Amino acid sequence: MKTYNHFIDGKWAEPATGLWLESENPYTRQTWARIARGNTADVDAAVEAALQAFETGPWTRMTASARGKLLWRMGDLLEANADRLAPLESLDNGRPVEDVKGIIRHLSDYFRYFAGLADKIEGAVPPIEKPDYFNYTRHEPYGVVAAITPWNSPLLLVVWKLAPGLAAGNTFVLKPHEVASVGTLELAALFTQAGFPDGVVNVVTGTGAEVGEHLVGHPDVRKVAVTGGELAGRAIYQLAARDFKPVTLELGGKSPNIVFADANLDNAAKGSVMGMFNTSGQACIACSRVLVQDNVYEAFLEKLIEHTSAARLGDPLDPATEMGPMGCRPHFEKVMTYLKIAADEGTKVVLGGGASTRPGLENGYFIEPTILTEVTNDMRVAREEIFGPVMTVLRFKDDEEAIRIANDTSFGLGAGVWTEDMRRAIRVSDRLQAGSVYVNSYRVVSYMSPFGGYKNSGLGRENGQEAIREYLQTKSVWISLNDTAPPPFGKPYG
Repeated sequence: MKTYNHFIDGKWAEPATGLWLESENPYTRQTWARIARGNTADVDAAVEAALQAFETGPWTRMTASARGKLLWRMGDLLEANADRLAPLESLDNGRPVEDVKGIIRHLSDYFRYFAGLADKIEGAVPPIEKPDYFNYTRHEPYGVVAAITPWNSPLLLVVWKLAPGLAAGNTFVLKPHEVASVGTLELAALFTQAGFPDGVVNVVTGTGAEVGEHLVGHPDVRKVAVTGGELAGRAIYQLAARDFKPVTLELGGKSPNIVFADANLDNAAKGSVMGMFNTSGQACIACSRVLVQDNVYEAFLEKLIEHTSAARLGDPLDPATEMGPMGCRPHFEKVMTYLKIAADEGTKVVLGGGASTRPGLENGYFIEPTILTEVTNDMRVAREEIFGPVMTVLRFKDDEEAIRIANDTSFGLGAGVWTEDMRRAIRVSDRLQAGSVYVNSYRVVSYMSPFGGYKNSGLGRENGQEAIREYLQTKSVWISLNDTAPPPFGKPYG
């Protein structure tokens, strides 16, 4: 069993408490690693390291082009270490290793993309109407950024924050979820190998109560970036508001996936399975509400069951595995509770419906891929984020009803539209209240395209050029061209 310390100021640092948290493999239920249990003293040390790196270290004197070269080197290192890092994340959260390898290799391009943007941050010279002044603007980093990430896709979601934030010139203190911290710690060490100055990227592990709250509220943290659940996001937002800190939030979802009668039903069924069960339902963007037009409902449901039934559950480290377990025991119990709620609400289970009893899976936190029918949009299972392999299938009559049901949710992260009529696809996409809309596809992301949510699904955007703007603040500089200052009273400067 390996023991991991915090990563602070370019070095491994033992926790001030001398205490550790155990990381459980959700496939075997065995402890496989220990991580430091941090407290406020550890947070203070990490924030101080990040602050010094930003204010007085070589990072602050580095040109934007030099930062870009380091980010490019980081992309190369991440790609070279994909086969080493992927099994660690699989052991931490149960995500299939082949899936994680693909994600990590793709993340290399995130660093390269933002490496190219690092020296493209340009201000402006407004054509000011005042002839006696010269004005220009600058876009400057905030300083120390606190980044908090969940357990379902730790490396993916931390890179989404680090790549644009570092390109903009900020420094970071990362707080990964205590259930899955190992990958983030290993990633942090690569920054030193890539040549980043000490203190630019720091990691403090531990619980939200003991580490997260103090980090968000720390007076030297000037920006907060979070991926997590709705309740945690609301608490962090309120805490950050005390000091008027800008916050980027990517929170939950209850995304609708609309299948119209003219759709290619086989493609729609495959896309729905991929968009929901590929991650065992443990993704904010998962299409957990599938809306199907009445006259193709039965035909589509048959195909949906067929493709879902073929999913291979198993050891996440087995390359053949397509679905892994729930990420931890508390989450397994939460999803099982929702299955009971579904039964109490009168839904019909047409596939799955409980913990897996397949041979070889007895020790893991496995739940069978589940499809529920006879669902109405006012049921809890249709309104609340379950974050597990539980899909609800609802009926609709026409376009108007589909749009109404789709938008009748407090979330707005993603939505899908399946139709062969492109005029309908555009009309419906325009009216859906979601940050990402997928037509005849689902759950596609790119470092070039912004990602984020409407309503309770969050604030701000990650990825694309919009992401780097989230980590910059604008300064306006005024230079007088007057030889003599105007009188202190009378003619105003402005």
